[in-house]
Amino acid sequence: MDGMSIIREKCDENNIKKLDVINNKHLNDFIAKFVNLFKPDSIFICNDTEEDIRYIRDKALRDGEESGLAMPGHTIHFDSISDQARDKARTKFLVSAGKEFGKGLNIADKDEGIEEINDIMSGIMKGRELIVIFFTLGPANSPFTIPAVQLTDSSYVVHSETILYRKGYEEFKRLGDYEKFFRFVHSEGELENAVSKNVDKRRIYIDTAEDTVYSMNTQYGGNTIGLKKLAMRLGINRASKEDWLTEHMFIVGVDGPQDRVTYFAGAFPSMCGKTSTAMLKGETIVGDDIAYIRNINGKAKAVNVEIGLFGIIQDINPDDDPMIWKILHEGKEVIFSNILVTEDGKVHWIGKPGELPEKGKNYSGEWYPGKKDGDGNKVPPSHKNARFTAGLGDLENVDPNIDDPNGVELGGVIYGGRDSDTLVPVQESYGWEYGIITMGASIESETTAATLGKTGVRTFNPMSNLDFLSIPMGKYVDINIEFGKNLEKTPKVFSVNYFLKDKESGEFLNTKLDKLIWLKWMELRVNGEAEAIDAGTGLIPEYKDLAMLFKKHLDKEYSEQEYIQQFTIRVNENIEKTDRIINIYKNVGPEVPDILFETLKKQKEKLEKMQKEKGSYISPFEV
Repeated sequence: MDGMSIIREKCDENNIKKLDVINNKHLNDFIAKFVNLFKPDSIFICNDTEEDIRYIRDKALRDGEESGLAMPGHTIHFDSISDQARDKARTKFLVSAGKEFGKGLNIADKDEGIEEINDIMSGIMKGRELIVIFFTLGPANSPFTIPAVQLTDSSYVVHSETILYRKGYEEFKRLGDYEKFFRFVHSEGELENAVSKNVDKRRIYIDTAEDTVYSMNTQYGGNTIGLKKLAMRLGINRASKEDWLTEHMFIVGVDGPQDRVTYFAGAFPSMCGKTSTAMLKGETIVGDDIAYIRNINGKAKAVNVEIGLFGIIQDINPDDDPMIWKILHEGKEVIFSNILVTEDGKVHWIGKPGELPEKGKNYSGEWYPGKKDGDGNKVPPSHKNARFTAGLGDLENVDPNIDDPNGVELGGVIYGGRDSDTLVPVQESYGWEYGIITMGASIESETTAATLGKTGVRTFNPMSNLDFLSIPMGKYVDINIEFGKNLEKTPKVFSVNYFLKDKESGEFLNTKLDKLIWLKWMELRVNGEAEAIDAGTGLIPEYKDLAMLFKKHLDKEYSEQEYIQQFTIRVNENIEKTDRIINIYKNVGPEVPDILFETLKKQKEKLEKMQKEKGSYISPFEV
């Protein structure tokens, strides 16, 4: 029996017509394969009309996966108590026997993994409806486009994706019998009180050879919204074969003199200022999380893979996050997850200004202050990983070029981390290769008490992409280096550090607003309108330029003393960091390019020479 015959048995004539016009045998066979496995009662094909999108939104409410709130357009979703975050241990790559896949990656034998999937997912949709929906990663009909199809029985998952991703039905129609689309297969499994019941059988398996992601017995977005970090792994693998980049980066437009806009992409680990940089007031946002970067006519062009925000809501407030706060308090389409809801349909989360409600409902059920779980621990009003899902287009500072099919040209690339004692607040690399190696491939981030219970532990995270690599780390670094060599106009590379502390007092040397000044200086550097000083690890700003920028943009007098505190070169700490990175790359497996070790060795030698001549702490006025 061919694919369409299998599908017809579960589809009414209206839905069959939607699939017929795409006319893609590869797609039909893919859907039919899982119809046979899942055994759903019916199939809904979404063709992206307002009627079909409304059907999905309403279904989420009918199924109980979401509930309405007091604010029109707002809904709330709860995950199981044991399904509140990405399941790293059970997220595995399916790899055929005998194939090398890179040291440190979580892998499973492909034959055994497929057998397990078939066992767990056999008949998993009996009595339920299979939803088939189409998206594009990146703008449609562009050099960046990757078509994607999602199969799921979760109305919450597919509702989230309609906010986060560009519609893809028309693109599938345009492409016809196209084979290289990404495939996402999900089932939330048996439900109890509208949440996944069999979390012990939660699995997230990724098959890069088949461009397919399997996810089962989970609802949490990071495990189920296939087009997000799961698709990122497929994208990194494909990009490595096609000479482009899939990066864990925001894209922001920074205003310069004479109404000039210069675009930057930036990679920051969690809790290092990524979102706050992407959302700086007065600048424009193209994307906050994932970027595709391609060589288009010799220039580095980038697009946001997504068109929405799946953001952590803890501590969102009107002072630090005014634009996000605004869309969370208007009648825009927003899905909240795992926060507190009061009887009158209002919401509260950890860090939200205002009085804590006396009671409500959250992911743990009925909630009240002082409630404890089975282990005697206090249950907070919202989970620390609680989220909101909203459209980027609803932000007042969304960039007008967000959907440009040719992307935006990058003037610079920024790498950030949480570092209390080593790196200056902002510096520019000596060039692309040097920046990729000493800034991007050398990112470290110190843990905070809020995340791991112990502060100051340095976590290595190259390009802030370690969790999502689907190729060996050395190969990934090499691909980034080589990408810049083939450009006619190469973006400048910068590092930033918002968390440098005074050695004696332990106080932060940056304020929350200072990041705007570092961005403005980078914008001037990209356009040749500011000088710089060689600090041994890169080029740092001159005092006069920063003083001008602080006065112009923050109306603040910036003293020489502040400049000395922030930009003193901490030579010994930089030498120690260089040694740490060298040792890490000696142990990550094959394919680390020789140039990485050569570059780091030369940097260390340069720093040792500076230390011998001028000491371990060198004022920026002395270099």
